[in-house]
Amino acid sequence: MIQLRRGPGRYRGGDAGAGVETLHAFSFGGFYDPQNVRFGALVACNEERLRPGAGFAEHPHRDMEIVTWVLDGELTHEDSAGRTETVRPGDVARLSAGTGIRHVERNAGPAPLTFLQMWLMPAEPGGTPSYEIVRGIADGTPLAVEEAAAVLHVRRLRAGGRTALPDAPWVYVHVVRGAVRIGGGGAGDAPPAEAGDAARIAGCERLDLTAVEPAEVLVWEMQAAGV
Repeated sequence: MIQLRRGPGRYRGGDAGAGVETLHAFSFGGFYDPQNVRFGALVACNEERLRPGAGFAEHPHRDMEIVTWVLDGELTHEDSAGRTETVRPGDVARLSAGTGIRHVERNAGPAPLTFLQMWLMPAEPGGTPSYEIVRGIADGTPLAVEEAAAVLHVRRLRAGGRTALPDAPWVYVHVVRGAVRIGGGGAGDAPPAEAGDAARIAGCERLDLTAVEPAEVLVWEMQAAGV
């Protein structure tokens, strides 16, 4: 089953006065929809837009896998383990909160910042907190998140380019740029998904993704629903 959710339908949050705008794909914070709490292990897919100087003050996380993808600008991460990192477009950052960690996220650069942040529930609670960045991840390179029994696939496609989606109980496709079509273009296929749209595919088997125009997509392959 393919469920296509359009980007404009996301819940709008954040604090405009503080220079933060957020688009939530799932129930989050003060927004709650019992029919839209999670999909597989994925419980959040937030698009954050921060003006220069804006950010999120120090806050805690635990028992959560958090993966960040920067679209434009630079994101500065500082955490309670003493790490300070800058995440740029093309980098993938992963925070494994484990038993608990605190961090700060802010736009320390001169340009507006836009990034996606995706939260996944681990298969088991606990574990040692950690943080890693994969710099300039190449097209097709998978990023395994073992704690959540999930894999992130980054795909960049030319117009007409095609890629197979993974066979998995849950597959989540987020269109970062461009437009794509899932399936072979038949009458029963979902309509094209555009930037900001996401497709939730339950029981994904033998499905292709085709770029209607040059596209960049993030594909989550999930084998478990998490705790």
